[in-house]
Amino acid sequence: MKHVFDIVSIKTSKLVTKSYSTSFSLGIKFLNERFQKPIYAIYGFVRLGDEIVDSFHSYDKKKLMETFKKEVYASIEAGISLNPILNSFQHVYSKYNIDKELVDLFIQSMEMDLQKKDYNQLEYQKYILGSAKVVGLMCLKIFCEGDSKLYENLKFNAMSLGSAFQKINFLRDLKADFEGMGRTYFPGVDLTNFNARAKKQVEEDIEKDFKDGLEGIKNLPHGSRLGVYMAYIYFFSLYKKIKRTSPIVILKKRIRISNFSKYILFINSYLRYKLNIL
Repeated sequence: MKHVFDIVSIKTSKLVTKSYSTSFSLGIKFLNERFQKPIYAIYGFVRLGDEIVDSFHSYDKKKLMETFKKEVYASIEAGISLNPILNSFQHVYSKYNIDKELVDLFIQSMEMDLQKKDYNQLEYQKYILGSAKVVGLMCLKIFCEGDSKLYENLKFNAMSLGSAFQKINFLRDLKADFEGMGRTYFPGVDLTNFNARAKKQVEEDIEKDFKDGLEGIKNLPHGSRLGVYMAYIYFFSLYKKIKRTSPIVILKKRIRISNFSKYILFINSYLRYKLNIL
């Protein structure tokens, strides 16, 4: 009956994805069916780590992270976990030969969030690598399906796209991170005096990541290209909305794109994709 537990596990990862991210869930639907379950497993795994450091304020986060870390490595070694989300992740980890270093770097970034409040340039780069770039690489491993040459050729682009997505999240969540948890991710940026100049500097960095990421999307295998492009379109549209928004407003509220606007955006993007207008 192990197969029943595996089915329950991936359904749990899918439920986590749909519960936490409408936009990401929509993007996954545009992937070839064979890629959908593995990507749900990746998202479920990284969401567990994120929730420990971002949400469980009434609990001992350090202890929870230590338990999470032990359970992750134990599941990988044993090839099973009683935690359904980790069980689905370890299966994908093994099947697609995901590098252990990627898991290590992700957990290290989550551990940084337990203690870091202000990030210097080196710490910022390390955090982005572990929290975002490695997630792009895990997904790329799945999309390349064992084609190591393609994986190596697209690594830089996948990391750039993951980096762009994370930095957009930082901008969107400035208020929650700064006021709620006292975090400042962007190095050298004084959020008590966040102005147009500082905002533009961050935006220019993000725009370069988006440009490099889009080049990689064009060369992804056919079954994954549309889904990743949809995710790109959503985050790039969010970026453009943030770009039009004043620094003062960004510090006061979380910038969003309505669900109705997301659907219209995805329909238009689908037509552009079919017409090969990327």
